[in-house]
Amino acid sequence: MNGLQPVTKARRAQAILNGDFTPLHIAPVEFTTLIMPDGRKVPLHTAESAGLISIVPSRPAKAKPASSQPQNQNTGVLGTGKQQVQDAIHAQMDKVKSIPDLVRGPDKKERIEDYLMTKLPYHPQYVRKGTRFDAELEQPLDIGVAAVSAQSLASIGSQPAPATVVHARLITELDSASSQPGEAISAELAEPVYSADRKLILPEGTVLNGSVVTAKRARWFHRSGQLRFTFRDFQLPSDVAHLEKVLSEAESQPTAQKAEAPQVLKTRTEANLQGAESTGKAQLKVDREGGVQASESKTRFLVAAAAVLIARRAADNDADRAASGQIAGQSQNVSGRTLGGGLGFGLLGMGIAQSSRWVGTAFGYYGMGWALYSTLISRGSEVHFDKNATIDIRFDMPVDKPGAASPAAAAPAVSPAAALPEAVPAASAATPGQH
Repeated sequence: MNGLQPVTKARRAQAILNGDFTPLHIAPVEFTTLIMPDGRKVPLHTAESAGLISIVPSRPAKAKPASSQPQNQNTGVLGTGKQQVQDAIHAQMDKVKSIPDLVRGPDKKERIEDYLMTKLPYHPQYVRKGTRFDAELEQPLDIGVAAVSAQSLASIGSQPAPATVVHARLITELDSASSQPGEAISAELAEPVYSADRKLILPEGTVLNGSVVTAKRARWFHRSGQLRFTFRDFQLPSDVAHLEKVLSEAESQPTAQKAEAPQVLKTRTEANLQGAESTGKAQLKVDREGGVQASESKTRFLVAAAAVLIARRAADNDADRAASGQIAGQSQNVSGRTLGGGLGFGLLGMGIAQSSRWVGTAFGYYGMGWALYSTLISRGSEVHFDKNATIDIRFDMPVDKPGAASPAAAAPAVSPAAALPEAVPAASAATPGQH
């Protein structure tokens, strides 16, 4: 971490209005060392980045207990069919493992701790253990070389099977408040895609190109922003294009054709958003058609109701009456004005409210007004994706329109396996910009 950056003036003003006078900062983090599972340390250099709102679980998901029934209970046709159905179900369950299985939001205990911490007029700032970072490499990371057989490259550039879900990262920054329909977007595969027989289809670094379909900014009364985008074609990385050039030179072609630069080919496809990790303030909800909108907790209605009750309690300054009904004195309403001060300005307001019951009442009504505005009246959250935001993309059936080239015709031409060399070395080092 090379230095702290101040937050925006709007966020600073909002914190002060809530009784938080802490000079808030953003702490960008730079990673310099990668520790491998065997203990080996690999130097690396990443760009500075701030932590995301999601947290990596400290403990992996519990494995399901094995069935108590004997494995060979039904060995006939019924048992074989039942086992095939179970295998198919487990295979589909494995396919849907994506971002929700890798990250989570802060749990209830952590949310309560954060809420109580923000009520302090001055409080420490920290990065929570397990916070995720999108670390972008500034220099290539050399992690070795592997030999790849020519036969395993025969399916490169072909269409993935329908319903295939892949992990990718957005190259284009998106925001429902500023993005426009028709705006071009790009994403890059973070993991390779294989066929059912474990042959490489799309290598890591394949670029998917698409456009924004719908973009609606957030509106008043907490109506959240909406965003929808699709991907229409993909482009293989440049090192694969170089590999195709090397393979073409191995064939008997004229020298004049060898000197030509490899043509950049794009393959038509149809892919939509399946899941996304939020880089904004609110969690994201993705529907079946790939539309995404900011999801806000319904507990904000409870916050508004509690604020009304606290303000009413803070204003309860009626005179105390004896058992006979006669006025015995003026009520101090210590508990009411303490709650009202806390609602308005946190712990600092609790202390100031003890000076007068009218101050506690004013703080209570101020806190109620701010709570009702922020939870019911103000604009909803925007859908925001930073550069390198992690997303899941689902491939659907390719679109074939009359007069358009088919995906097979648009796919990069790959030489037959008989004309390929026996093995082709492929470096598995990451390129700058990957994480």
